[in-house]
Amino acid sequence: MLSDQHKPIKVLYEDDYFVVFDKPAGLLVVPTPKGELRTLVHLANVPFSSSLGGPKLHPCHRLDRETSGVIIFAKGKHYQRVMMDIFKNRKITKKYIAFVQGSVFHDAGEIKSFTKSLEFKKYKKNSPGQYSITRYKVLERRKLFSVVEVEPLTGHTNQIRIHFKEKGHPLLGERKYAFGKDFDLKFRRVALHAKSIEWLHPVTKKHIKIESPLSKDMEVFLEQH
Repeated sequence: MLSDQHKPIKVLYEDDYFVVFDKPAGLLVVPTPKGELRTLVHLANVPFSSSLGGPKLHPCHRLDRETSGVIIFAKGKHYQRVMMDIFKNRKITKKYIAFVQGSVFHDAGEIKSFTKSLEFKKYKKNSPGQYSITRYKVLERRKLFSVVEVEPLTGHTNQIRIHFKEKGHPLLGERKYAFGKDFDLKFRRVALHAKSIEWLHPVTKKHIKIESPLSKDMEVFLEQH
């Protein structure tokens, strides 16, 4: 366990090259221009400070502040670049659990479209967006929402959130790409959890698969609805 002010960050996997954390919802991965001090980058590096002589940990990808679950950090810049190339070449499989508004009609499928995150629109107003592909499978349908396993085949910012909004099934708790007041069912954050990640280890050549149990708040929500 790693901790800052008695708030632990769970380690799901560690070897000589990478560490996989179980990120809690509400925690930034890296600081914004506001310069937040309590971020996952900071917490991850507490026991790897230069005073201990250990390598600095660097995130290999990002999760939204509101998203919980698995995230990979590399030990040193070299292995960060190696892992980022694996992501760039789509040689990694990421799966999420999402709670989406309403009953998704098809049991499984792919959503394909050009997506524009709000950040993308800000800097590239005239671009059609980034071509994004999201594969999904409905795990369960409840009265007012569906539990969906989601696999983004491309890794563009907010593509899961945007794609399900486009299909008329925004994620529970969505306030960035949909209006919360339009839906009776509420959740305190975007109901998205990074469930698992798997890849071929670039050094050991072993197949690695790391899973994170559903976050407590989403688990409780399922029990209550």
